[in-house]
Amino acid sequence: MESINLERLLLASQSPRRKELLEQTGIKLQVVHSDIEEEKISIKNPEEYVATLAFLKTEKVSEAYPEFWVIGADTIVVIQDQILGKPASEDHAIEMLKLLSNEEHLVYTGFCIMNKNKHTTMKSTVETRVWFKALSDQEIKWYVKSKEPFDKAGAYGIQGLGAFLVKRIIGSYSNVVGLPVCEVVEALMKLKIIEMRG
Repeated sequence: MESINLERLLLASQSPRRKELLEQTGIKLQVVHSDIEEEKISIKNPEEYVATLAFLKTEKVSEAYPEFWVIGADTIVVIQDQILGKPASEDHAIEMLKLLSNEEHLVYTGFCIMNKNKHTTMKSTVETRVWFKALSDQEIKWYVKSKEPFDKAGAYGIQGLGAFLVKRIIGSYSNVVGLPVCEVVEALMKLKIIEMRG
C-alpha cells in the first residue's frame, strides 16, 4: 500500500513537523516558505483566525506557483479566550506554561489547499481538546531551558519532550503536532491530488 502523487504539491510552511507528518504517509512535496506577518491579523475568533492565516499563506505561495497545488496551515493554542502563538522569550514561555498548567485548552489548526490555475480552494479547521498535568515551577523552568518551546504555539511540543506535560487529549493527535493528517489526506484524495494504491 502506498500513496501516489497525481499532481505536483507544495507545502507553504517552514515547519519541519508538517513536512514530516505528510511524508510519513508517502506524499511527495516541496517546501516553499510563506512569510505572512501574523501580528497584523486582528481576528479574535480562533477558528476564523487560523483559517484566515492558512488561506493567506497558501494564497501567497499559489500566486508565485499557480500551476502547483499548495497546502498552507496555521496552528494556535487557545485558553480562557486567549490565543497563544509562539513565545517571544523565556519569560513569555514560562508565563504560557503556567497558564496551561492543570487546565484544559484547545488546539486549532486551519488548513487550506489551493490551485490558482484550476480556480480551486478548499479550507477547513480542526479542533483538539488537551489537558495538562499540574506543573511545578521546576518542571516549567527545566522545559523552557530545553529550548523546545520556542518555535511552537502555546510553548510546547506534544511530539517531543513536551509529551510529559499532557495528561490526555480528545481529538486528533497530529493536529496538536501541527497538521490534522487524517483530514488533510482525505481532502487531497477528494481533490484527486493523491490516491492510495495497494
